Amino acid sequence: MTSLSISEMIAHKVFIFRGKRVLLANDLAELYGVTTKRLNEQVRRNISRFPESFMFQLNDIETDTLSRSQIATLKQGQNIKYKPLVFSEYGALMVSSILNSDQAISVSIQIIETFIKLRESFTTHEEFRQKLLEHDSQIRTLFDAIDQLMSPIESPAKKIGFR
Repeated sequence: MTSLSISEMIAHKVFIFRGKRVLLANDLAELYGVTTKRLNEQVRRNISRFPESFMFQLNDIETDTLSRSQIATLKQGQNIKYKPLVFSEYGALMVSSILNSDQAISVSIQIIETFIKLRESFTTHEEFRQKLLEHDSQIRTLFDAIDQLMSPIESPAKKIGFR
């Protein structure tokens, strides 16, 4: 895989929960080349490295917002046994340190670069939105003036008949 395709793949797996951009544990495990079970085991063994700003477990409502295919492939009629863990940018980096493999190191670099690009993209869009809001009243005034110029001139109606 090229670095661009890894970045694109990571960007498509980023969700926003509780106001944070996060990756699901199963997606992170796939990227790091381990099973979700192994990733969760390592996280539980090193739980002190994962404060809530790095990792948290989704609640029922958040879990319901994800489709089954995003969480796990389940047989019909089965329910999700455990609510999925999600990892912020820093949590994903911490996972690479506890997995300690070459693949984990290279993927963690890609994850961090992807989060940086997402942050820059959001900042650019936010700056553009702010500039539009600053000029909003000027734009409205301009459109009002154009509307007035384009509206037909109303002349008093001529009365028909005798005076």
